[in-house]
Amino acid sequence: MKDEYYFWTEGLTVGYRGIPLVKNVELQLKKGEILTLIGPNGAGKTTILKSIIRQLSPIAGTVYLDGRQTAQMTGKELSRCLSVVLTERVRPELMTCRDVVATGRYPYTGRFGVLGEQDHRAVEEAMELVQIRELSDRDFAKISDGQRQRVMLARAVCQEPDILVLDEPTSFLDIKYKLEFLSVLQQLKRSGKLTVIMSLHELDLAERISDRIACIRKDRIDRFGTPEEIFVPGYIPQLYDMTSGSYDERTGNIELEPAKGRPQIFVLAGNGTGTCIYRRLQREGIPFATGILWENDLDIPAARALAAEVITEKAFCSLKEETLERAGKRMDDCSRVICTLDPETLGDFGKGQKELYLRAEALGKLTSLF
Repeated sequence: MKDEYYFWTEGLTVGYRGIPLVKNVELQLKKGEILTLIGPNGAGKTTILKSIIRQLSPIAGTVYLDGRQTAQMTGKELSRCLSVVLTERVRPELMTCRDVVATGRYPYTGRFGVLGEQDHRAVEEAMELVQIRELSDRDFAKISDGQRQRVMLARAVCQEPDILVLDEPTSFLDIKYKLEFLSVLQQLKRSGKLTVIMSLHELDLAERISDRIACIRKDRIDRFGTPEEIFVPGYIPQLYDMTSGSYDERTGNIELEPAKGRPQIFVLAGNGTGTCIYRRLQREGIPFATGILWENDLDIPAARALAAEVITEKAFCSLKEETLERAGKRMDDCSRVICTLDPETLGDFGKGQKELYLRAEALGKLTSLF
């Protein structure tokens, strides 16, 4: 069974000063796969990673890499197989970004750390891959946190490891560099050159990039599996002990608590046009109802999370008379109506919405929130 895996742990218990934090950590990973650890702050994700890389000594259990126990590997052997990027700030003095990247070659140099032609080529390739050539001659101490994170990734790639261990690698990156960073990891993974173990707080990114996900909760691995096995209805709020707001596993949609009370406004929406209005009303603390939405509409996730009432129709079905009547009664109970749709462009499926629009117009209830 273990022969198919490149990395695995057996009975691994991790913690500090002999006190267990996470017990019996069982992880398995094939070569070229990405494993992501998720879970609440303080659950032990970083502790597991530090124990894997031997920065911390496990309380019990064994870590295997390519069939060998990592505890029996020399430091140089391990550094040629495994590279690390942690969230701890590295502040070398009087070093350019290129100098920092080049330190990734030290496992391959001689006693004096002199780089050869192959080492220089690896440095250039790593900087090109992570797109930091423009930082080459900059003082590492004088660049931004996000730029430092990219330099440290280039250093890790330059080390040419089989496994890359990353602790919250996207923490200091804006959305552009988050996507570029993860795209680089995916590119290396697809080429078969890299296996990745990392922790992430961004659940949407974890779901998209991971082959395997380990969920840490309390003192154990609560679930281990593919994203499809992890992101099932109701599990993520349970994992994080959510007590307010909502999370939709199907869409990754996160919403704050809805406004409480009887609906004051009816939002006539659909095709994704209502979501920004729902959120504006939530920010203003105004309870609202919305409809008529087909159950596969883009507005549905936010509507179900934020509206006091959502009037829906089954997907791909014609609008039923009773659904239209229900929406009309709810609209009559509200003091105002906001329409996010253009009534002139509504087709056959929008006849009901157009009827509601004309009804609100006749009653003088149409308004704009902005």
